[in-house]
Amino acid sequence: MADLITIDDPDDPRLHDYTGLTDVELRRRREPEEGLFIAEGEKVIRRAGQAGYEMRSMLLTAKWVEVMRDVIEESTAPVYAVTPDLAERVTGYHVHRGALASMRRKPLPEAGELLRSARRVAVLEGLVDHTNIGAIFRSAAALGMDAVLLSPDCADPLYRRSVKVSMGAVFSVPYARLDSWPADLEAVREAGFGLLALTPHEKATSMDEAAPHRLERVALMLGAEGDGLSDRALRAADQWVRIPMAHGVDSLNVGAAAAVAFYAVTTGRPTA
Repeated sequence: MADLITIDDPDDPRLHDYTGLTDVELRRRREPEEGLFIAEGEKVIRRAGQAGYEMRSMLLTAKWVEVMRDVIEESTAPVYAVTPDLAERVTGYHVHRGALASMRRKPLPEAGELLRSARRVAVLEGLVDHTNIGAIFRSAAALGMDAVLLSPDCADPLYRRSVKVSMGAVFSVPYARLDSWPADLEAVREAGFGLLALTPHEKATSMDEAAPHRLERVALMLGAEGDGLSDRALRAADQWVRIPMAHGVDSLNVGAAAAVAFYAVTTGRPTA
């Protein structure tokens, strides 16, 4: 069983993992370098544990100690009990869910490893918004995508905001980074995937006509909010596809577009 330790000093070095959670640039560097990520809220903490992530510690306000009692009893990691005020001073924001856990990262798999068993993958280029990353992973998990591949400049799926928005779905969908962009797209093609670039461009084929659900293997490429896929990525694609729009709307938020497109490529997919 984990030790339950009451802490009343916001500068206590044992709380180091939780300091400055609102400082995005700091956390982007610190968390991967130190091999950790932060899970926020009861459901997310439980899902991280169920996905096999090892807990380094937990930070709980008093009313959450009993709620998380079973997790505490199953873990050997220290549990720090603090007041809501102290939690806010340490993290930099009001921790309204009252439960945080520092989890140990796992080594990322190689893209080729994921592609060997996948049939439907999402390929993300330049997505730096953590909310969009979280939303896309949640849709990918819900709609049956097998994996996500990230360009080198994509945001960290295990950043606190991404994990929170995804409701822990980032733990359910395996992902890898493509080190060389867009050159590594050729390796995706060589693995038998058709590269479909999602774009509102008028020259793109509508999803209904493209019928991606009939393809044996599909890699659906999505670009950042606003800019979309780069010219280099579009040139690397096998086909441009678009979601038909009505009422003069020219495009959707990338998170919403991803959900629609994931359904289009997974529904009725080949099962043999």
